Amino acid sequence: MSKITFSIIKADIGSLAGHHTVTEEQMKAAREMLGEAKAEGLIFDYYVFHVGDDLQLVMLHDKGENSPEIHGLAWNTFKEITEKVSKRDKLYAAGQDLLAEAFSGNVRGLGPGVAEMEFEPRKSEPIIVFAADKTEPGAWNLPLYRVYADPFTTPGLVIDPRMHQGFVFQVMDLVEGKVVELNTPEELYDLLALIGTPSRYVISRVWRKDGLLAASASTTRLSLIAGRYVGKDDPVLVVRAQHGLPAVGEYLEAFAFPHLVAGWMRGSHVGPLMPVGLKDARCTRFDGPPRVVALGFQIADERLIGPADLFDDPAFDWSRRVATEVADYIRRHGPFMPHRLGPEEMEYTTLPQVLEKLKERFRPAEGQ
Repeated sequence: MSKITFSIIKADIGSLAGHHTVTEEQMKAAREMLGEAKAEGLIFDYYVFHVGDDLQLVMLHDKGENSPEIHGLAWNTFKEITEKVSKRDKLYAAGQDLLAEAFSGNVRGLGPGVAEMEFEPRKSEPIIVFAADKTEPGAWNLPLYRVYADPFTTPGLVIDPRMHQGFVFQVMDLVEGKVVELNTPEELYDLLALIGTPSRYVISRVWRKDGLLAASASTTRLSLIAGRYVGKDDPVLVVRAQHGLPAVGEYLEAFAFPHLVAGWMRGSHVGPLMPVGLKDARCTRFDGPPRVVALGFQIADERLIGPADLFDDPAFDWSRRVATEVADYIRRHGPFMPHRLGPEEMEYTTLPQVLEKLKERFRPAEGQ
């Protein structure tokens, strides 16, 4: 089979009852538009779902990455649903992630999040889509490190000869707009020096040492695009599994520990990333805590088989209990750090407007 492209493009285009959930009417409209695109031969197959208030479009096609046709389809879908459904129903923050008036050939930089992979399918091609709500792209840093560089999470790094040589991580500097590739395990400490600052340095791609593409993540930072807080980025991630890559269970194991991520209420707080099934992918408590879902697909010729709702499993009940306890603990800090983000992150929120009125009231400290 020739190369195929797996794309997931998402956007917050308005939600029911605050930043809570997508409506069935929005989902229906998205399915209809992608169904028409499939009937016309633009895409092979599709799947529509949501995580919290983010509408997620999964598309299988042969147009390659960054295709104006595929990105245009997603953009037009989001725009039409915003105009015909979100605004009609007066949904909250209708069209929030659509930061431009017109499509320019690629949705990157316009607000929606994108993760894509073009590859030649193996005999059996398991794909996992991870999608998160109420957090930023740096939320993937720790799980991706654990999957591709930590043998305590991925024993295949030790016992599978196809993975034993390690992986190549592409890290993006979101501020400078630059990327660097680092090899593991030999540059492990250099990698950690960067990705330990997830607000600036994010893992965007991972390859096996022989060049096999393993992972692709969205890197959109809405505040850096708009220059102000317009909603959290709510990233997506696509990974290939098995056959010389980490097993599905090794990927999921990396999320069993609900690590702390930035986002949550008003995009201004730190909270635990809770792995949940689709039925629980609705953020309510303090607009959270942040959630992540995992959907497993198989590619069969030009079809998507699935998905399997991978976190909808009692084996992750402990992780959810820990996340709830951590949420309780950190919530008691209220407006204090480390629950509230540091000043460099709060710069893009509405807090500077509050602080500005106090600026002229400061005077030199006497006797200091």
